[in-house]
Amino acid sequence: MTNLLASVSQEQLQNFLDIATEAACAGGAVLKSYAGNLQEKEVEEKRPGDLVTIADKESEAMVLSILQRHFPDHGILAEESGVLGNTDSRYLWAIDPLDGTTNFAHQYPFSSVSIALLIDGIPSVGAIYDPFRDEIFRAATGLGATRNRRPINVSTTTELTRSLLVTGFAYDRTRTEDNNYAEFCHFTHLTQGVRRGGSAAMDLAYVACGRLDGYWERGLSLWDLAAGVVIVREAGGIVTAYDGSEHIPKSGRLLATNGHLHKQMIEELALIKPLPFKFPFGR
Repeated sequence: MTNLLASVSQEQLQNFLDIATEAACAGGAVLKSYAGNLQEKEVEEKRPGDLVTIADKESEAMVLSILQRHFPDHGILAEESGVLGNTDSRYLWAIDPLDGTTNFAHQYPFSSVSIALLIDGIPSVGAIYDPFRDEIFRAATGLGATRNRRPINVSTTTELTRSLLVTGFAYDRTRTEDNNYAEFCHFTHLTQGVRRGGSAAMDLAYVACGRLDGYWERGLSLWDLAAGVVIVREAGGIVTAYDGSEHIPKSGRLLATNGHLHKQMIEELALIKPLPFKFPFGR
């Protein structure tokens, strides 16, 4: 990682981080304007269980306008717009304009704007903005992680029995055996509790600031996880795929912990067998 980023100065990283912060907060302002005001016609279902709203689209448009103004030669991967810009650039912005759309559509206040910059394929800058609590989580490689400009660190919990974890379930959970239900039950019995937040970016931010001790989920896209990966790592945590490898985007399976619990969670995940796939009430 050091070699790949050797040609990028701390001043450049700080500039990238400042622009990512500006864009995340601007997207969040759009979300605030729609919070509690969505009309039924402004909520669509892209596929069963996967929603998109006018707030997603307008937040993304705001974020794109800022990033493209500052970095016209960079590549972009945005959840709603897809691949944009210079696909040959070493710089790729990964954008989720509203992570937690289902929460937002139901007026459940746990959503965020997530913006990351990958440099040579490595998540290097991340900004996650929670418009409901007005909290901005941010980090860049070598610059540390903060919440509202104050340094944050992962928790010091060393035992699963004393931990609080979080996870999530993919939109297609009712139609695939790869659904995380068995893991949810398994870790619920081993810990003080398992939460389901509904925003991967927020879950990662909460691991980074010590509110949660660990997080695992499958079926994630690059825009879901890239910003949070940077923030957790800069806060002192560890982020890998389930098997401990770095192949996170490819596998879509992410494990983020305070570091103390990482080996334990890898071992437990390897033991768990899927529950029988039978959903009489599924679609």
